[in-house]
Amino acid sequence: MTKKALITGITGQDGSYLAELLIEKGYEVHGIVRRSSTFGTERIDHIYKDPHNVDVKLFLHYGDLTDGQSITNLVLNIEPDEIYNLGAQSHVRVSFDQPAYTFQSTGGGALNVLEAARQLNKRKTTKVYQASSSEMFGDVLETPQTELTPFRPQSPYACAKVYAFHQTVNYRESYDMFAINGILFNHESPRRGETFVTRKITRAATRIKLGLQDKLFLGNLEAKRDWGYARDYVEGMWRMMQHDVPEDFVLATGETQTVQRFADIVFEQLELAPADYIEIDPRYFRPAEVNLLLGDPSKANEKLGWSATTSLEELARLMVDNDLEVARQEAVILSSQGA
Repeated sequence: MTKKALITGITGQDGSYLAELLIEKGYEVHGIVRRSSTFGTERIDHIYKDPHNVDVKLFLHYGDLTDGQSITNLVLNIEPDEIYNLGAQSHVRVSFDQPAYTFQSTGGGALNVLEAARQLNKRKTTKVYQASSSEMFGDVLETPQTELTPFRPQSPYACAKVYAFHQTVNYRESYDMFAINGILFNHESPRRGETFVTRKITRAATRIKLGLQDKLFLGNLEAKRDWGYARDYVEGMWRMMQHDVPEDFVLATGETQTVQRFADIVFEQLELAPADYIEIDPRYFRPAEVNLLLGDPSKANEKLGWSATTSLEELARLMVDNDLEVARQEAVILSSQGA
């Protein structure tokens, strides 16, 4: 019998990789997208267009995490075996500018998904995966961070994620639901949004290489992060959902590097000197900074057989190769316009 999965945030980085993975595993995949006057499905369009995917079962539905009734209606109509809640206002810096909306979509949205799943569980068992974040650890109280490390959030986004985390545990314990948190440390890819620091660096560096840009402006270069590859991490999400019992897991590489180090790797791969192009702009500093995140993935290693397999250098190369091609296409367009 074909399994059904419902993914919120399917048009995002993680959602698109997860959709690919589940389709490869024979799932019928449903995704929730917000209504917009423009299409925002670029990350999953190739799934439809792949000639080898003639039998692909991918269905998109309009909905909004802040609208609890619409989420409940969709869940009850689709009756998914697994729900992956990846949708959120996920940009930490933006959360300081839009704290209420961040809470409504990231925290309240998770509650809406859990409540919808609880309603469905009255007639059919469903599992819920909640996308938790290493940002919840904030001003860390211990290093490395594990599933038992106390949270000390330092942004509206992190606070909303902590709320969603505890609601997931609450529903699991109160209603005997299979509801789990994946506490994922930073994970990047060529599909990362361009406002996130890693993609901002690779986009700018490749544009500089082709003479399309002169400088790259960044904030705190000394912030340390545990960076992995998003494709590896969605495999971990799926493995959590196949586990015998509902438990929370940290996914991380177990290594940490500064923003400066990531930038150095990228510029060196392009044979550029980073010091010639990078400048600090105070506008990109957070009101409350998280200086060090380093995850301990031991539990996932032991219980799920999962580990990060892509090095930071390999990840940077994947992103650089992709963005170099994007920059070349941009250069062609500008040339044709006589710019």
